[in-house]
Amino acid sequence: MAPKQLVGKRVLLLAGPWFEDSELLYPLYRLREEGAEVVVAGLGESSYTGKKGHQLSVAVNVADLGAGEFDAMVIPGGYAPDHFRRSQHLLDLVAEMYAAGKPVAAICHGPWLAISAGILKGRQVTGSAAIRDDVINAGGNWIDAPVVVDDNLISSRHPDDLGEFCREIIAALQSR
Repeated sequence: MAPKQLVGKRVLLLAGPWFEDSELLYPLYRLREEGAEVVVAGLGESSYTGKKGHQLSVAVNVADLGAGEFDAMVIPGGYAPDHFRRSQHLLDLVAEMYAAGKPVAAICHGPWLAISAGILKGRQVTGSAAIRDDVINAGGNWIDAPVVVDDNLISSRHPDDLGEFCREIIAALQSR
């Protein structure tokens, strides 16, 4: 058995209404498989239902968390990011983690949260094609690629890219 690469790392994984099931579950299990402690946090409810019907309990409310508690953040897509971006505390948390050089990883519609947190200006980023104009209007440089890494910002387009997305999250955490 290969040694676990992320023992001692804490990752914040966001959950919200109508999250994209695979974009939350794949990183959850893949990062845990590598030994990371993955904390699933939500906006106040005790559980959420994904777009495909998966029910997920959350451990904690993001309002009770600080950037200093985590080594990285993962933002899944689906409809949840539209809810995430309405929380000023969560926007501040994203901005603080990004400013501290901690990996902020967003997939599909997840970059919406990075847009609202004001961290995309001048950055290379991808995501769902549906948010391309939003990325550009926020000052980001849109790239249509499976995964884009710009310093500590990691972004991907959709579920087909989850393997590459998670490999980059793991690499970023290993290098910290």
